[in-house]
Amino acid sequence: MSMENAMSEYPAAMQLKKTHSRRMCTRSTSIKSNSAIDFDRMPSEILLKILSYLNAESLLCTGCVNKSFYHLSNDNTIWFKIYSKSFLPKRKKWRTESAQESAVSLNLPELQDRESGYWKKEYIMKKIAAGKADLIQLLKPINTRTGLPVKTKEAIKISGLKWMVILKDRNGKQHVLEQTDISYNETSVTVYWNYFKWPCLETLSVLQIFGVTPVLLSDSEVHPKNRPMQRSLISEYDLANLTENAKMIGCDALVELYSFDQGLLVGLWKKSEIAFVMACLHYHQLIERSTLGSATVRYAAAPDKAILDDIDPEYGMHGYQLHIDLHSRGNTYMCGTFRSLFCKKDYIRNGYLRFTVINYKKTAQHLPLVGNIGLSWMTGVFEGNVQNCFIMDVTLLDDSQKPYWCFSAPVNMVLSPKPSGLYQYLGPSYYLNYMDLTGKVHMELVWMEETNEYCIINLVLYLSTEKVNSWFGTNY
Repeated sequence: MSMENAMSEYPAAMQLKKTHSRRMCTRSTSIKSNSAIDFDRMPSEILLKILSYLNAESLLCTGCVNKSFYHLSNDNTIWFKIYSKSFLPKRKKWRTESAQESAVSLNLPELQDRESGYWKKEYIMKKIAAGKADLIQLLKPINTRTGLPVKTKEAIKISGLKWMVILKDRNGKQHVLEQTDISYNETSVTVYWNYFKWPCLETLSVLQIFGVTPVLLSDSEVHPKNRPMQRSLISEYDLANLTENAKMIGCDALVELYSFDQGLLVGLWKKSEIAFVMACLHYHQLIERSTLGSATVRYAAAPDKAILDDIDPEYGMHGYQLHIDLHSRGNTYMCGTFRSLFCKKDYIRNGYLRFTVINYKKTAQHLPLVGNIGLSWMTGVFEGNVQNCFIMDVTLLDDSQKPYWCFSAPVNMVLSPKPSGLYQYLGPSYYLNYMDLTGKVHMELVWMEETNEYCIINLVLYLSTEKVNSWFGTNY
């Protein structure tokens, strides 16, 4: 074959190849379209039969597909079957299951004259109530040292409780961040959000922390990825002028730590962008705060009624019990319980009652801190430890062993310009201060060169007289 003939036949061959390719593509598309299921054309009876094999969580997710599936997933027959398996007595279950297997299931009294979705609502309401009742029962046993429920950790896991952060920018856009790590302590839980990329800090206006729980507590080990969840607002913070409004408690070569009230800690890179977020949550009423609020309103506990006492002239000034825990990411530096704390009337000054926990003059009361003191942090790439910082958990019980003052917060030790004044301690001195609306904590420490450890030589609590008077019905 000559070159000219070959070239003349080349376009025809290419055209034939293209035509064949188009036919193959059309055939492939036809096969794919024929294998796809068109649910819109499928009879509702068949769809309802398919939906009847789903559990409650999957059924709720199916209702979010479109309007048609929403109405189908509200079917009373399906939901009454789910309801009867969970709540009806055994005799009633037997009757309904037998009826559902027959063709007369729609004639049951429970399914007549009921609006669509009735049994769905009944199931959800009763399931939520049953879940809350189980949690209340689980939280009944109380630890005598802390005055807190013994099984808070178990309650968190059983309820499926997690925490999320929502960042709002000035344009109204929301950035939803799920927790990446968690650390359980004796009286608190520390939640971490460690991400490689964060929104620009200059554009952010608000940070919110929510407790997030599944709407339905299921015994199944497999849960839908997007199962229905409910939010409970715990705290909200203004991020405008963060470095001015928050308190910087420490830094290392990479990050600066800024502390807010209610236990929030934000780590910033030296370029003033967010590195990580950490929340210290005390166990006192944590389950209630994380589950019983709404997406816009925080849980509000019922106000405590003062129990009056006309006999004791120093009522509300004695019988306190303190449990204090100093820690950081699983490392406990000090944990102790101090009983029978009291305050004399002469110690009421400037609106505070003073309670001495550790007296600097009594050497036998001084306590060492165990380990290398520092607050551990990590991001998606880096990690570090900020020296002289840690988390302090305080649980103060009144004379009836009822929690009076509870908090978990990041704190820092500050180098004191004055020596301790005690001849047995020659190292540098440090102090620590914490303050909120209920009271103040003042701690003094010294560095012991011979043992390479810090030692607490003074610990004093100051309780607001306003809070004491409100709690006990007194007038100090």
